[in-house]
Amino acid sequence: MPKNKFQDVIFTIMMVIVMVYGMVVYNISIDKGGLTNEVFVLALGELVIMGVVGFILEMFIAGPLSKKLAFRIVTPGQDKMIFVILAISAMTVCLMCPMMSFVATVLFKGVDSQIIAKWLQTSALNFPMALCWQVFFAGPFVRFLFRRIFPEKEENTAEN
Repeated sequence: MPKNKFQDVIFTIMMVIVMVYGMVVYNISIDKGGLTNEVFVLALGELVIMGVVGFILEMFIAGPLSKKLAFRIVTPGQDKMIFVILAISAMTVCLMCPMMSFVATVLFKGVDSQIIAKWLQTSALNFPMALCWQVFFAGPFVRFLFRRIFPEKEENTAEN
């Protein structure tokens, strides 16, 4: 897990790229009626704008708030780390999914008299996928990569 602000920014960038790309692939495949090779290419084009929006929302709104909400349920250092990770992940999805679904609805489905209905439907379709994608793939994958980039230093506990 990130130990300083620099690491936090790197971790967030990594997580946003993996989460946003996966969710964009999912949404395009819904719109196209199925997953094709073309969807993976199309998703790269949307990744830029949605990635920037996702990074801003995560760094300044969802990230800090999800930790506050999660720490009402679990206590770092007291509860098992897996429960802390799962609580933060779940709260992040609960906050990011509606926000990102709103942005996607506005950008890709347009603003009209049905905007609220479109947003609610998009959020409802995205939430189960976002939660599963986060808990079972993106979270473990990004934490694995992050530990390789920033290995934790072993503390010397030998007595002199």
